[in-house]
Amino acid sequence: EVQLVESGGGLVQPGGSLRLSCAASGFRFDDYDMSWVRQVPGKGLEWVSAFSWDGSRTYYAESMKGRFTISRDNAKNTVYLQMNRLKAEDTAVYYCNAYTATGTDYWGQGTQVTVSS
Repeated sequence: EVQLVESGGGLVQPGGSLRLSCAASGFRFDDYDMSWVRQVPGKGLEWVSAFSWDGSRTYYAESMKGRFTISRDNAKNTVYLQMNRLKAEDTAVYYCNAYTATGTDYWGQGTQVTVSS
């Protein structure tokens, strides 16, 4: 059974930090590009960041550059998102996504991040 389980969300004050984790199982993690996507209630999905399957490339949405860092540990089948200098507009449900160029696509259940004083 394929599973992507996110954790690490919560309530944080503006300017604070959180580290999200996504533990994968049930598929060959090394073969998949991994990304983080977020969604504000009532709005569409917003792509945040991605890490190529071979670990050679990382990508960030413009508003996250310099604040967020994506990493992956293939030995642990886990991808992380370190989020620093958080803003109220970063409040959203964050989803982990595993995908391949052939169209295989898996999603986690999401973890809530709330940035508020």
